[in-house]
Amino acid sequence: MKTAVCNGVTVKIGDVVAFKSDIEQWGLVIDIKHNWMGDELVLENVHGFEGHYIGGQTVTIERASDCWAD
Repeated sequence: MKTAVCNGVTVKIGDVVAFKSDIEQWGLVIDIKHNWMGDELVLENVHGFEGHYIGGQTVTIERASDCWAD
């Protein structure tokens, strides 16, 4: 099972995490990628993300180190 660490919390596919891209928002982890830059989370929000950079998109990739979870 793929996992990543967000702010000291281990997350897996199906978990919800928060991140900041213009504003604080959330996404459902639909995939986890491991590469030389660290773990990356593929996040989905079916209602669409907000903000200048990712506004309107329903899927984004964020570094796990830039996300947090409960």
